[in-house]
Order: sequence, then structure tokens, then C-alpha cells
Amino acid sequence: MTISIADLIERLGGPDAAATLTGVSPDAIRKWRAAGAIPSRHWPIISATTGVAMGDLPRPAPQSDTPAGATAALVLADGSVYWGHGFGAFGESKPAELCFSTGMTGYQETLTDPSFAGQIINFTFPHIGNVGANAEDMEATQIWARGLVVKEDITAPSNYRATSGLGEWLQRMNIPGIAGVDTRALTLRIREQGAPHAVLSYPADGRFDIPRLAAIAAAWPGLDGLDLATEVSCTQSFEWSGGTWSWAHGFATTAATRTVVAVDYGAKRNILRSLASAGCRVIVVPATASAHDILHHKPDGVFLSNGPGDPAATASYAVPAIMGVLSAGVPIFGICLGHQLLAIALGGRTYKLARGHRGANQPVQELATGKVEITSQNHGFAVDEKSLPHGVAVTHVSLFDGSVEGIACPAQRAFSVQYHPEASPGPSDSGHLFNRFVGGLARPAPS
Repeated sequence: MTISIADLIERLGGPDAAATLTGVSPDAIRKWRAAGAIPSRHWPIISATTGVAMGDLPRPAPQSDTPAGATAALVLADGSVYWGHGFGAFGESKPAELCFSTGMTGYQETLTDPSFAGQIINFTFPHIGNVGANAEDMEATQIWARGLVVKEDITAPSNYRATSGLGEWLQRMNIPGIAGVDTRALTLRIREQGAPHAVLSYPADGRFDIPRLAAIAAAWPGLDGLDLATEVSCTQSFEWSGGTWSWAHGFATTAATRTVVAVDYGAKRNILRSLASAGCRVIVVPATASAHDILHHKPDGVFLSNGPGDPAATASYAVPAIMGVLSAGVPIFGICLGHQLLAIALGGRTYKLARGHRGANQPVQELATGKVEITSQNHGFAVDEKSLPHGVAVTHVSLFDGSVEGIACPAQRAFSVQYHPEASPGPSDSGHLFNRFVGGLARPAPS
């Protein structure tokens, strides 16, 4: 039998104790009382503390009546439903973490970024789809996000590079979308309560089983402890050629002066292009490559790519390989998941952020110079500064929440950043990091 909110708060020791236990403000506890429900992300710890079964925790009564004109629904784990108009592929997404992205451009690059595996994206920019889609702007061979949520209905594309509309492209990629949602209200909910689990449904027959969809979302364990790098990585090594794109010349041809092995935990194509444009012969290896596999190519440097999932889970096979590269004295540059894995290999730890960083307007400060760069980011985990050992320095911090955005270990010739310097999509403030990496690949003189 479902327990009342009041009784549950008493079992937790009162409002203040409940707030401390769940890491929320006392005002959030008052909102629980008013809503008659508790956000699903708090269920495991509350259930463990009180002994109340997760199925008996208070949640809103699921909606079952389909509003007039609605053809799709976004259903959250607590039973909340956001109705709208479906587009893209008919069907039902896999359960996913619902996040928001603040980028004003590059929705196609965002959707195909492997770092978004396991997530449904709520775009805060209202006009999504107006430049259509094309094969050149894909950051991977497929869409890795499990669905997308937008405010305005998709319009016909108006761009000379478009080869199809967004809806048609999503249909080919078998990904559902929903329009007509109050994305601002959804963003505020995510910001205040954290990223909920959700399922996006766009049924061809127009029939919705809301309780079933809510149960699927509630049963999904989430990204904690989940390794997704092997799901999105390449399965065999290959060599990448071709540099970055420009309006005047298209994709650049490059001349290689250094050999870099890029470990693919979910690498975006523009990262590989950026390395090539910086003068690298780029050899891409799978996420599970060993130190022997990597060093077999006799690299001047090793790049650790972005990727999805929990870094602590991926570390089980990635960290031994990284430690082997460090022991060989080969320089390392990591970004995003690669940054987190480097930190673990150097002796640090990671943790899940209460509010992930996603979008193209994230301010980051370099501590040595005080310089601030506007960066593109997509991550829900971060490096724990207190866990970093002596000899590993924090080089960059987020001006949003003070979390670690960069580290360096000069003795090991290794550095990394949490954000995306390849600018696809996003600002190009940090593109110089590729040249910094390549410029430091000259082998040290014998002592």
C-alpha cells in the first residue's frame, strides 16, 4: 500500500532530516507535500532508509486520457506526462535519462554525438529543424540519443546544404521526437530536481499505455555504474584522414607530422578532423584496446576521446591501458570521458553531478592565466578535486559550479579537459588545445 508523504517524511526523521538525506532544500520537501509525489531519483535512498518498497513510494496518478490533437507523449518515471505532436519515427524510445541542451546551433551534431547515448534531449532553443539535415554534419554513423523534445513544430528546412528535413532524417534513423512541449518548464524541472528517467512514445496507432511507460522509466537503473563506451566505440582499428570543414573549401586535406593513437570511447568525427588538421596521422583504436595494442602503433602521443556512461564503470578496462601508456612515457591528451579516465588512472575519483553540463555556453576559467573561455560540454559526471594526488594539478574550473574542468600531470606529460574543444557544435575558443597537444609531442632529449 502506498504510504503518504507526511508519514514518509516522519520516517525519514522530519523535513530537515529528509532534506539532508536526499540533498535537497527544505523548500523541495514542501513541494513534495504539495505535489503528493517524490522525484524518482530519490527513491533508492529513501527506500533503503525507510524500508518502504519503491513501488509504494508516492507518485502522481498517471494520466491515461489522451488530449485532443496529441500524437506523442514524454512519460517520466514518477508518472508525469508531457503531451505533444510526434515526428520522426513511430515507436517507443528505450528508457533514458532526460537532459536539456542549451546549444542554439548544431542539433544534428548533438543528436549524433555518442556522448548522448542513453539520453533523451530536451532542446532549450525553440527553433529546431530549420536547417534540415545532411550527411556531412553527422558526428557518428548514427543517432545515439534515444529521442528529442522540442517546443515548436518542425518546419521545412531552409539551408542550401540540407539534403532532407529533420523529421525525414529521424525517420530514417528510427528515432522518435515530440514537439509542442513547454521545454522551458521541463528545463526548470530538470534544473531543480535533477535529470529524471523517461520514455518517449509516438505510437502509429495513437494508443498510449501511460502506466506501462511510467513503469518502464521507473525500472530503468540509470547511468550510474553503466558502461556505454563499448556500445558506441568502433570494433576494429582504422586510420582517419581529412581535416576540419570550412565554408570556402569544405573538408581540408592535411599533412601529417606526428602519429597519434585516438582511443575511441565514443569519439566525435570533428575531434578526429581537428587532430588531423593539427598535423597528426590519426589511428583510431577501440575502447577496449590494451596498452600493447596502443603502443604497437609507436605513437608520438595518445588521445583519449569523449564518450557516454559512468567513467568508473569504463575504468575497469580503460584505466589499465592508460596506465600502461603513462608508464611508457607517451604524452596523453584527454577530453570529456577521456579526461575522467585519465584522472582515475592518475589516482583520482569521479562522481555524478546533481546538474550535468550540456550545451554550448559553458564558461570555464584557466587558473594559471585567469582567461575565461566559452565552451561546449556534455557530461553528467565530474572529477573529484579532493581525490587528486600530489603532482596532478587542477588547471581549469567551471564558473557555473566550480567543478573541475581540466587537469595536468607535467611529470607524466599528460593533460585533459572536461569540455569539447572541437566546436561541433559550439564556440571555438578552445580549439588551440589541439595545437598545444601536438606542439608538445617532440620527444624529450636524453638526459
